Amino acid sequence: MSWEPQPDGLSQIITLLKQSQSTDNMVQRAVQLKLEELNQYPDFNNYLIYVLTKLTSEDEPTRSLSGLILKNNIRIHGTELQPAIIEYIKQECLMALGDPSPLIRATAGILITTIANKGGLQNWPELLPTLCDMLDSQDYSVCEGAFGALQKICEDSADVLDSSALNRPLNIMIPKFLQFFRHSSPKIRSNAIACINQFIINRTQALMVHIDTFIENLFHLSSDDDREVRKNVCRGLVMLLDVRMDRLMPHMNSIIEYMLIRTQDSDETSLEACEFWLTLAEQSICKEVLTPHLPRLVPVLVRGMKYSDIDIIILKGDVEEDEMIPDREEDIKPRFHKSRTHTQKPSLGGGASGADGAVRAMEGNDDDEDIDDPYDEMDDDSNLSDWNLRKCSAAALDVLANVFKDDFLPILLPILKETLFHEEWVIKESGILALGAIAEGCMNGMVPHLPELIPYLIVCLSDKKALVRSITCWTLSRYAHWVVSQPHDQYLKPLMKELLKRILDANKRVQEAACSAFATLEEEACTELVPYLGFILDTLVFAFRKYQHKNLLILYDAIGTLADSVGHHLNKPEYISMLMPPLIEKWNNLKDEDKDLFPLLECLSSVATALHSGFLPYSEPVYRRCISLIQQTLNQDLASTTSPGQFEQPDKDFMIVALDLLSGLAEGLDCYIESLVSSSNIMQLLYQCMQDSMPEVRQSSFALLGDLTKACFQHVHPHIADFLPILGHNLNPEYISVCNNATWAIGEISIKLMEDTKPYIPMVLAPLIEIINNTNTPKTLLENTAITIGRLGLVCPVEVAPSLQQFVRQWCSSLRNIRDNEEKDSAFRGMCQMITVNPVGVVPDFIFFCDAAASWMTPKKDLHEMLQKILHGFKMQVGEENWARFVEQFPPQLSERLAVMYSI
Repeated sequence: MSWEPQPDGLSQIITLLKQSQSTDNMVQRAVQLKLEELNQYPDFNNYLIYVLTKLTSEDEPTRSLSGLILKNNIRIHGTELQPAIIEYIKQECLMALGDPSPLIRATAGILITTIANKGGLQNWPELLPTLCDMLDSQDYSVCEGAFGALQKICEDSADVLDSSALNRPLNIMIPKFLQFFRHSSPKIRSNAIACINQFIINRTQALMVHIDTFIENLFHLSSDDDREVRKNVCRGLVMLLDVRMDRLMPHMNSIIEYMLIRTQDSDETSLEACEFWLTLAEQSICKEVLTPHLPRLVPVLVRGMKYSDIDIIILKGDVEEDEMIPDREEDIKPRFHKSRTHTQKPSLGGGASGADGAVRAMEGNDDDEDIDDPYDEMDDDSNLSDWNLRKCSAAALDVLANVFKDDFLPILLPILKETLFHEEWVIKESGILALGAIAEGCMNGMVPHLPELIPYLIVCLSDKKALVRSITCWTLSRYAHWVVSQPHDQYLKPLMKELLKRILDANKRVQEAACSAFATLEEEACTELVPYLGFILDTLVFAFRKYQHKNLLILYDAIGTLADSVGHHLNKPEYISMLMPPLIEKWNNLKDEDKDLFPLLECLSSVATALHSGFLPYSEPVYRRCISLIQQTLNQDLASTTSPGQFEQPDKDFMIVALDLLSGLAEGLDCYIESLVSSSNIMQLLYQCMQDSMPEVRQSSFALLGDLTKACFQHVHPHIADFLPILGHNLNPEYISVCNNATWAIGEISIKLMEDTKPYIPMVLAPLIEIINNTNTPKTLLENTAITIGRLGLVCPVEVAPSLQQFVRQWCSSLRNIRDNEEKDSAFRGMCQMITVNPVGVVPDFIFFCDAAASWMTPKKDLHEMLQKILHGFKMQVGEENWARFVEQFPPQLSERLAVMYSI
């Protein structure tokens, strides 16, 4: 298609492009409006591509900008553009890949990948062959332009490129890329490695066939003069460590030597190389291959942890007092609410766990383990790139300390001595960070040094440099567990006193670090903090008046954690009168659509649970607002589904947080919540929330249903026929936390419904048995499932007992580890009832039952009698001789325990 622009139209567009480079906001806004208006004319996109590719008389920034505006048009309106226009743009872009200007080539490459992403590579079948042919061009610009485009396509579409839908183009592309590893241009060498690197992690077959050639070529380029090439070599080797260790093993010594040098580079290569140590630490061969190199590696990592001059400028390291400067909104990271989950608390018997009530789980919504990376929070500053050499070196030191444990210390201690007490604050700061990084891995070996180090760190909390004070907070939090285990007067009291001063520091970064560290101390110390509550609350309440926006959100966390840690000890009139007024004032000042409600609602939920009836005076307005937040979100959701164009989708986090706070109220107020429930439409709202498409909404709904069942079942009862089928339908372990809360709620409901649970047994029992027998079921879900099956057996033994043999072994194994409590008690009574109805069902797995019965510390008298009766009954049934043979299989500990507890 040949298309020519009208001179008037062209000059109008050039003027617009020039204006859009203006820094004046008014001009920018006018340009935006004009651009949207021009989008009504199909020809507009032809003009834009014409300016980019043909109008060589214009300056490059203007031409490139024209291409970027076109890219956005294609991204947003691509499907509405006429095929002829798209064809014209495609053809022009491919031509422009050989433009003499690197900027224009790069812009054309971005356009090509946008079109390929929008329309799908299968709808542009000639693209990849054309680009591959262009690589062989004698014209350097054409080759480099095509490679730039291919690199972007490999990044965006790695999976698609390996699919049969496209006829597996990688079989041709990968050998082709490998030919360019020895090209004379560093840019092209770098592009070639970057393209292939995209296919390592997925173990793409087309690459695995050529893996030896690839590795050999990487080694050849390892000493390349060009920085980008070396960076891509490091990146490739780090990924290969995960994927093809077998191929790297013969060269491991030289790779480690190489990475040691690269980690000390003065450019970004050092960060890519430093990732190598993090990845190596996860491999089983780490200790064996790294031991000889440790004495050289450890000092390199500690040096990498020092702030660079640039970091200090970005972090305003010379500004000591900034508490009066308001935060910029863009510096405040979005927060994600963690939905409420019913989990088991650790048992007293040694690290196992026992079920009771709802815990606001710190798990991600559907992963059982989701641990925050401490190095993410360390220098939390939006200007400092999220992941840098300092954080990577600290994380590497941490994971290696976990691999080598105390063997690490002979190398590290002399370095720590030198850095910790250095007069240069930057070096001292890196030493304090290193001391924090090894806390987890080297704890045993560090214990003899802590009586000297902890007091030294407490002194460092009042260092004159804010960056030293803030890292000291972090490091002390890593040793909080040890501090709490010592006599209070020695370390806990002085530490608490100094940390509370730092919470009121004049520097915002120090305030933040101190608040986070204090929250960790609260989790470790729990009720040990009760004697100091007045003192702690004084400080936290004072911080309310002092803090800017960002730290206020962290302060809510510290208060919520305090409430979780000391529980009902917070329920004293003098504490309530200190804490509640500032919280309620914030609550009244926040608008319904303000995301700051999330951390405040989470905090109030913990406080309500801890205060019990002490929260009553504040409960009504809080309850009403939660109901209104849920109602608003549901209305918005309905509006956006019925007229998608007119209304945008709501942020369902508002509803989730409100449901969780209602759970906290129900758990805290218990039967006192009855009057609030009776005068609201909470049951209708709950019915809708339980059927929401978003798993987190269902998860929080089921938690609330269980809590309301415990607090005021009279209001839940009339809706059981609607609720139970939904709960049964959600017994799907694909969403672990949803399934967990549904399981727990079924157990709570059955205890209240008693024999009226009978009609619902068929819809819930089979999925529960499937979950308990699934080898992948996480521990928390297993325990909750076992408790619920036990409770169903308690209220409907005749209906559940026939299935006994399908679950009794797994049931006993799951519940032997949880501590004595109400939930375990009701479950075991259910098991005894079922065995009475169907004794044959337990016979093949009776040893497991014996073991579970022995797991009780002090069962209630009547439960003890039931268990004893079953054990003695079994012994009589099989006769002395068989019983003796049976007992021979027991571990000695179990035999002793049964003899002592049940005289058998």
